[in-house]
Amino acid sequence: MVNSQAPVGESCVVDAPAEVVLGLIADPDPLHYLSPTIVYAERDTTGPAFPARDSVTVWTVTEDEQVWSRTQHRTLDSDGLRVAFEDTVESTLAGVHGAWVLRAVSADKTEIELTQDTSALTSPEAVARAEGARSDLLSTVAYAAGNRQELSDLVVDFRDPLFAAGSPEDAYKILYEADRWPERLAHVSRIDMTEDVPGIQFFDMDTTTSDGAPHTTRSVRICFPHSKIVYKQIGLPALLDAHTGHWLFTPTREGIVVESRHVAVIKPSALPVLGEGTTVEDARRYLRRVLSTNSMTNLRLAKEFAEEQSRA
Repeated sequence: MVNSQAPVGESCVVDAPAEVVLGLIADPDPLHYLSPTIVYAERDTTGPAFPARDSVTVWTVTEDEQVWSRTQHRTLDSDGLRVAFEDTVESTLAGVHGAWVLRAVSADKTEIELTQDTSALTSPEAVARAEGARSDLLSTVAYAAGNRQELSDLVVDFRDPLFAAGSPEDAYKILYEADRWPERLAHVSRIDMTEDVPGIQFFDMDTTTSDGAPHTTRSVRICFPHSKIVYKQIGLPALLDAHTGHWLFTPTREGIVVESRHVAVIKPSALPVLGEGTTVEDARRYLRRVLSTNSMTNLRLAKEFAEEQSRA
């Protein structure tokens, strides 16, 4: 059935300069930890026309725990404060096109309008998914722009790399096989994992931090064999509003660098869970310590296994 719906738009006004908002639209990285549905966003800037043109792929998780991806080709007009986009034929929302249009209300206030044409979609489900994605993107960009100063304190974003004299395949195996972590890692006591779609994992996990505090979380992971595993916690510990990250496998001439990344967003109202009088700075130091301690344990196990296999 042909969808005859006319282009639809939404708009809002945020307390941020237009250039700041444009930067958030151009770089999709903050979306994966500020949006409740986006698991991962990747920008491809290798095209010959960059920075005027690029492409962005976004993976989202639905309420019924399905993961969808969409890839958009974009044209960025910095002077005109406009970003036009069109979903590629490979996208689950192929043919959807539209634009972000920014209007400077004042030096520090911007109107954001996001329009899209979904007439190429042939099912009500796809139209609903496109409309939900539009609303989520607009609200996420608006939140990131309007709360950028507070978020600069609340977002803890760090990476821990570790070199291994082994192969990406062997290091990846350890971090991919999360269902075996309870037998391999002392800080993981339980994992209940499903992988109904190859490379898409959901699991509930019980862990203990280095100070003995227990946590139960639920995560979704998207696995790109031997190169990257990205994750988003969809069931969070009390202290956090969001937690995402990745395991990255980068070959070198001598072996491989395996890297963990954490992006955690502190929930200010939950600071007392760490004790009366806990400040945001206290929470930042705590998260950096406990998250890094556990993920470095994972990395060292991957290093040990990869190096053992290289000597076999």
